[in-house]
Amino acid sequence: MTTSITPYEDGPLIVRGDFVLQTPDGETIDPGRDTVALCRCGKSAVKPFCDGTHKTFRFKAGTGAGFHAPRAGQT
Repeated sequence: MTTSITPYEDGPLIVRGDFVLQTPDGETIDPGRDTVALCRCGKSAVKPFCDGTHKTFRFKAGTGAGFHAPRAGQT
């Protein structure tokens, strides 16, 4: 199974597939499912998961559609 990550405009990152979610310390977080919504606004009460709080203060973020990955050797 592959993994896909989709940034929703003004909303969360939707992660689908086979993935491992970890804390910054390397502890595994059990997502409880194969599809999760990860918070991008920083205001969720259930971080790292999205709880919809971004809607209450009109969080703005693009979808990344115009993003171009750096070429090999660039950072």
